[in-house]
Amino acid sequence: MKKTKLYETHKSLGANITNFAGYEMPISYGSIMNEHNSVRNSLGIFDVSHMGEFLVEGENAENFLQYCCSNDIKKLYVGRAQYNYFPNLNGGIIDDLIVYKLEENKYLLVVNASNIQKDWNHLNSLNKKFNANLNNISDNISLLSIQGPNSTNLLNKISDFNFGTLKNYMNCVTNIDNIKNVIVASTGYTGAGGYEIYCENKNVKQIWDTLFNEGREFNVLPIGLAARDSLRIEMGYCLYGNEIDENTSPVEAGLSWITKTETNFYGSNRIKKDIQNGCEYMIMGIKSKERIIPRKGNIILNSSKNKIGMVTSGTFSPTLKKSIGISFILKENLNYNEEIFIDNKRKTFKAKISSLPFIKS
Repeated sequence: MKKTKLYETHKSLGANITNFAGYEMPISYGSIMNEHNSVRNSLGIFDVSHMGEFLVEGENAENFLQYCCSNDIKKLYVGRAQYNYFPNLNGGIIDDLIVYKLEENKYLLVVNASNIQKDWNHLNSLNKKFNANLNNISDNISLLSIQGPNSTNLLNKISDFNFGTLKNYMNCVTNIDNIKNVIVASTGYTGAGGYEIYCENKNVKQIWDTLFNEGREFNVLPIGLAARDSLRIEMGYCLYGNEIDENTSPVEAGLSWITKTETNFYGSNRIKKDIQNGCEYMIMGIKSKERIIPRKGNIILNSSKNKIGMVTSGTFSPTLKKSIGISFILKENLNYNEEIFIDNKRKTFKAKISSLPFIKS
């Protein structure tokens, strides 16, 4: 089992540790609700160093990524980030990722921890005709996510850069706590606003300690994976292995907006057919009318008790103070006014269909 460079720090903070994607990661440090609310209302810091990072460089880097990725890489400019997925040939999703353009002909790809080796093998298999320079730097990089309304105020205290000028989905290379050449991006997985810091492993403990020392005035908290999940569910963000996988159409997962249609790319033929013809299911939110939380795999029934969908993720929303979930529902049965039922094998409970996201960022 792998550990991030902050593992001992998490243990000293009393974190509940769990196995996630082959890493021993903090699931929470106490109250999940307090951690969630701290991010929504002020400030929270995550260690997400289990994520994978690849560098793609060279004169063919752009053409290579344009072929591999769903979104239009040619629209990226230096300092810009872009949400993407890797399609497969069957109309499914190998992984979702963020692509950062660091320099001309130099890109940083950030992939899910559970898919690092799969993604690496996939990229290398497609690179034979492009000959881009690929480098898997996942074991050398640590990633901290600073999220919440006070994230800009905190980072401005420990850097000469004015982070108020860094627009959403941008990145810069700057100094953090007198450490040079740190990549900071205005990205995240919470909908609360914030930044992600990519640094060398040797520097992560210093940056972590400084963030917490300087963040005391904002009542900063360390945040575990449980609150990260409830925050992303409130925003309707997809999680690989839940909402998306090798068999999920990006069209039914609501990812057409990051799918280029003007050019061909790996797996594009099937995806373009789904865009043109539509899909049988559609990703939707659900709100429980009872205190029971919808869980992955729960069956969704209509008022006639016929199956119309399935839950992919669920949580209790501290913001809405009710149980919510993400699901796939048959488009022909999409009725916001109809009472639906969720079957968790022990009980059938009432719910209603909701649009996504559940809250506005």
